[in-house]
Amino acid sequence: MANKAITSRDVDFAKWYTDVVKAAHLADYSNVKGCTVFEPNGYAIWEKIMQELDKMFKKTGHKNVYMPVLIPENLMKKEGELINGFAPEVAWVTIGGQKELEEKMCIRPTSETLFSDYYASKVKSYRDLPLKYNQWCNVMRWEKETRPFLRSREFLWQEGHTVHSTSEEAEKETRDMLEVYKTFFEKFLAIPVITGRKTDKEKFAGAEYTLTVESLMYNGVALQSGTSHYFGQKFSKAYNIEFLNKDNKLEYAYQTSWGVTTRMIGALIMVHSDDDGLVLPPNIAPNQVVIIPIGDSDEVNKLTNDVYNKLYDSNISVYIDDSDKSPGFKFAEAEVNGIPVRIEIGSRDLEKGIITITRRDTKEKLEVSKNVDIVKYVKDLMSTIQNDMYNRAKTRRDSMTYEAHSLNEVENIMNKQPGFIKAMWCGSEECELKMKEIRGTKSRCILENAKPIDSKCAICGKDAKDLVVWGIQY
Repeated sequence: MANKAITSRDVDFAKWYTDVVKAAHLADYSNVKGCTVFEPNGYAIWEKIMQELDKMFKKTGHKNVYMPVLIPENLMKKEGELINGFAPEVAWVTIGGQKELEEKMCIRPTSETLFSDYYASKVKSYRDLPLKYNQWCNVMRWEKETRPFLRSREFLWQEGHTVHSTSEEAEKETRDMLEVYKTFFEKFLAIPVITGRKTDKEKFAGAEYTLTVESLMYNGVALQSGTSHYFGQKFSKAYNIEFLNKDNKLEYAYQTSWGVTTRMIGALIMVHSDDDGLVLPPNIAPNQVVIIPIGDSDEVNKLTNDVYNKLYDSNISVYIDDSDKSPGFKFAEAEVNGIPVRIEIGSRDLEKGIITITRRDTKEKLEVSKNVDIVKYVKDLMSTIQNDMYNRAKTRRDSMTYEAHSLNEVENIMNKQPGFIKAMWCGSEECELKMKEIRGTKSRCILENAKPIDSKCAICGKDAKDLVVWGIQY
């Protein structure tokens, strides 16, 4: 039975999304226009994301740093494409205390400028390279329309910025980090993704090229989920990042940047959750297991504590809900909060020698011997849940991935059930803009090394250049 506080996702997907965010206490609106409050349940997911991604970054040789939140105007202006690209979204500080500043400063929308300025003072020789840094921080972009996790004026993210002695090394870094993101989405978030290259119109301002991770939500709308940019020498020339190479000659360095944001939490909600609330994959759930004792007998209490200790000692995140609430309320609360595994230990079940274990993803109730090897059982079950969630998401994504050979076909698909559309493209921005007239359909990415599905552009009929994935985006 669906949660009455949550609108059905098949009736009003936007309202359903907001209802799940509120019901699961993930975030709330604040009196700061365009900014949200991260509630404990929501921030705990972000902490888990940070922990797991940070391990992956450090395993690949990256170190964490922190840059200032304010950027002087002169630094922002050094690389023209960047400031032009971000100008509509920049928030400026003009007064400090009660004095007008001699030079206005922007609240960082991104930190290429600060990293480049820093690297210019540190990089002198090829022996100093590479420098592979990352920071976890907040940024501000003056968005017009906002929605919790998906788009807000202030949001949390990580931004990696690296500098290298050769273009080959920097381009390898760009692709390596794309693979890190792809692995994280699929192995931890249980979200299938496609990867590819952004068109020049859609690439990051100031980049030579941008690689992207794209995912598809339950309703067929695409979400840009992570990007990795190759800058070449654009920023190093603007900020004078020079080094003596192995031939003892001055050369400009090669740079990259890459990032993902809290919109990953939005993706988790929109790919996996249902009309009863949040559904979380075990690999990213802050709380993987909840134990709910029913009754207050010595046998119930003893087994509850025994199960808890075994799971906790095996590095499974588990808690006991011993609050003064009814069992039914506790079940519903665990469900709306997306706890992957619920263990019910009650006197009646124990008389039959069993405990009840419930999967959040399928709501399947499993009767298990009270003497089961609980650690092995729960680990195996969580592995099954993780795989099943990924496979269900992939099956749905694949069912909403289409091929189109003309604008009419694109329009018919988008008007019936939007999704990913594979269609050939001639490479012109004019055709991209023509495609956008169909419900805002935009290029998601160019599929690299993909087999063509036609020889002609689906938009203009001229010779095709690339196979592109198109979609409506958040």
